Amino acid sequence: MKTDLTPLCKVIRQNEREVEISSGAMSRIAGVSESLTGASGIHLAISTIQPNSSASPHYHKNCETAIYVSSGSGKFLTGPNLEISMDIGPGDCIYVPANSVHQPINESNSEVMELVVARNTPVEIVVEYNPATSELS
Repeated sequence: MKTDLTPLCKVIRQNEREVEISSGAMSRIAGVSESLTGASGIHLAISTIQPNSSASPHYHKNCETAIYVSSGSGKFLTGPNLEISMDIGPGDCIYVPANSVHQPINESNSEVMELVVARNTPVEIVVEYNPATSELS
């Protein structure tokens, strides 16, 4: 069986990226997505969190996530009640399994936190979560 070598790579320029959903004070802009590239098994985006802000607590039902902290520092909370707190900063990589409640927090007073986010699905299902009541938002 011969391998089809006709698929071509694609460069998505900064002005071609698409604005996606926000979670709390975190915004996300996709660079590789189903709608931008036709990707069927991967998604890549850049998330930003403004100083003294955070994403809302949430989890992803249908995918694993890999996060690279490209700038900024703060905390990454995880666990059903967000009871585990990990310091994060530039150069750190974070693995987030499916259904893992988490919340990145930018603790800086002046620097924006930037996260490079990769997922193993082109479209994620995000569930906002309130750990105080264990209720879905």
